[in-house]
Amino acid sequence: MSIGNSPSDDRPSADDIVKVAVDDPSADGVELEEVAADRPSVGRALQQARIDAGLTVEEVSSTTRVRIPIVHAIEQDDFTRCGGDVYARGHIRTLARTVGLDPAVLVEQYDADTGGRPAPTPAAPLFEAERFRSEPRRPNWTAAMVAAIVVVVAFVGFTLFSGDDAGSGKSVASQSTGSKPDSTRNPNKPADPKPEPSDSAIAAVPADKVTVKLTAEEGSSWISAKDHNGRLLHEGVLKQGDSKTFTDKERIDLVLGNAGAIELYVNGKQIDDRYENGQVQRLSYTKGDPAAG
Repeated sequence: MSIGNSPSDDRPSADDIVKVAVDDPSADGVELEEVAADRPSVGRALQQARIDAGLTVEEVSSTTRVRIPIVHAIEQDDFTRCGGDVYARGHIRTLARTVGLDPAVLVEQYDADTGGRPAPTPAAPLFEAERFRSEPRRPNWTAAMVAAIVVVVAFVGFTLFSGDDAGSGKSVASQSTGSKPDSTRNPNKPADPKPEPSDSAIAAVPADKVTVKLTAEEGSSWISAKDHNGRLLHEGVLKQGDSKTFTDKERIDLVLGNAGAIELYVNGKQIDDRYENGQVQRLSYTKGDPAAG
């Protein structure tokens, strides 16, 4: 820790010594004598103010975040460690505020000792920037007219070409229609009747399995279907017009919540049993000729 000056630090520097004229009683005339100047240097002023405030270099460094070697150098009027005049002025301001001195006075003294602030670079006149501004481009009417002409010519050509293709297509269609009459179509012949269900549907169902088809014809119904092991195949609402088909190798167990709305086919054969709407039915079907269990 350092708080005071060493004996060598109290001696004035060469810059602090000036020559003044004084009267010498033992000699006639006036003699020149070297005495210390009244105003201390920037570094000495900061050092003396720190000592008067009872602060150490370490405390000043901790408060200002200026490193201890730089504080020592500034107090010895060595500003080379600051990294330039800008940083030196900043350190002087920070240290002056900490030790209770006027920063502006010390910075002004520093500028006077070091030759002053560099003159600011004058800004370029406004007309210099305006001189480089590009002029707005004028529209190229010639290119626009050429493009418009090309578009018109292309449209006319496309229209004529399309018209020729349409006329030739119609003539070809009329010729093909007239040259090849449809002799096989007889307008007086009635349409073929819709084929009635036959035993072919039963033949298409696998004989070694049981197949059950449910169709909601008269409305919606809640249904449940399980295989011979009791595994649930489906459970939910079958909406009107929808169908579900279930297959198992041995047996299908059904639960119909609205049996009157369901049309039932087992192994390709329709079940004629009619149930009432809202009636709940539990049914089981196996392979072969359908039989309700």
